[in-house]
Amino acid sequence: MKKPDFFIVGAPKCGTTALNAYLTQHPEIFLPKKKELHYFGADLVFSRPKMTEPMYMAHFSEANGEKRVGEAAVWYLYSKQAATEIKEFNSATRIIVMLRNPVEMMYALHAQRLFNDNEDIFDFAEALAAEEERKQGWRLYKNAANIMGFFYRDAATYTPQIQRYLQVFGEDSVHVIIFDDFTNNTPQVYRDTCEFLRVDPHFLPEFSIINANKSVRSKTLRGFLRYPSPRTLAVLRTLIPTQPRHKLKDGLKRFNRKYEPRRPMDPELRRHLKAEFLPEVERLSALLRRDLTHWCR
Repeated sequence: MKKPDFFIVGAPKCGTTALNAYLTQHPEIFLPKKKELHYFGADLVFSRPKMTEPMYMAHFSEANGEKRVGEAAVWYLYSKQAATEIKEFNSATRIIVMLRNPVEMMYALHAQRLFNDNEDIFDFAEALAAEEERKQGWRLYKNAANIMGFFYRDAATYTPQIQRYLQVFGEDSVHVIIFDDFTNNTPQVYRDTCEFLRVDPHFLPEFSIINANKSVRSKTLRGFLRYPSPRTLAVLRTLIPTQPRHKLKDGLKRFNRKYEPRRPMDPELRRHLKAEFLPEVERLSALLRRDLTHWCR
């Protein structure tokens, strides 16, 4: 079985879900149905058990001669170990990084974690203020699927993360996409990405809106779907066959999801965060040889 030879490594809330969906449509590319496998990154802490290599490779069993086989997992960029592990797994790998204004990324990540029931501090400023306590093991939400997402500032400090991948893979094997470019001219960014992956750049997929901001209609229903009691689960398994039961669950999840614009960030908090992140964005600009300081002006 052909090993994955390209990875969309993050960052969170920077367009990786959309790019994954668009690349999946390309006839010369295979991506597994499940995103966020997170097989690599031994330093990442998830609530689920780590999969074995055979379990991981099983996700690519349906590949059928495509030129490129890849996967997307946003916390690979954050990990201090994933780059080296991926290189050892397949030295011919190519890396795609997606970056967004760090202030906007943190705000979007907080909203996404609230939607997924991975965060219990609803006020964004309060969640930022709790970061140091959380690094000491305090105020960690028991339902969270991962620990890293609590550390919003660390996730948005891109420069050292990208430096790790450049050092391990070299500039020619790392392709950085800026979210602004991706949203403003999606077809061109897609073509550039195809050229980087050395697949047909003339194929254009359907560019629909993917992973827009959303919230839940009912937290009670979300809790029931995510954490059914053993007794309830046993009854459902007895009464409803597996496939219809999964369809019912998916339908209830869709019903409980509503799309709406994200509430604007507090202007004073935005100004504070822009000033805080300006030195980091200046370092990133120097690394990428592209001025991104408008993000923080």
